Amino acid sequence: MLPTLRAALAELPGPLPQLLETTASQLAHDDEAVACRRYVDTFDLSRRHALHLSYWTDGDTRRRGEALAAFKQRYRDSGWVVDLDGELPDFLPLVLEFAARVDLTAGRSILSEYRASLELLRIELAADAPVYAPVLEAVCATLPGPSPTNRAEAMALAGPPVEQVGLEPFDPRLLPLAGEPRYSSEGAH
Repeated sequence: MLPTLRAALAELPGPLPQLLETTASQLAHDDEAVACRRYVDTFDLSRRHALHLSYWTDGDTRRRGEALAAFKQRYRDSGWVVDLDGELPDFLPLVLEFAARVDLTAGRSILSEYRASLELLRIELAADAPVYAPVLEAVCATLPGPSPTNRAEAMALAGPPVEQVGLEPFDPRLLPLAGEPRYSSEGAH
């Protein structure tokens, strides 16, 4: 598919196709085994390059399940029922396919919502795997506003992952106060 991709890129105007051509050119010059190994080393063996958008914002918290369900719902709302074949619905290539082939408006909304994830991934790839960095640079360039210039600025967009599991739904009057015994021995014989 690489020759077809490169031919399509040559037909597009502007600077973004050139960014994608940079990666396509490198992949075209690599031996297939080298390219496959680089992909696995970059994306499958390192959390620093996670292609799952909610991983960057929610980490391995329980809240991430909600985020993944929201991705699926957005796909359904656009009439796209997809067989994920074991992949999570926040997988960046899947989100990009959704935006390109199904619902550009909803896809751009997801990408904008997860801008911090994309920017963090872009920054990490620029440092560790420059062959893939231009792809993320191109994706980020399609979103409104300037890209952060460093990891701290990108992390500020996301904020830390927050675990939202606790006892909030319970009536606080039923919970023991600090220093009180949990069980009362009154009335026990």
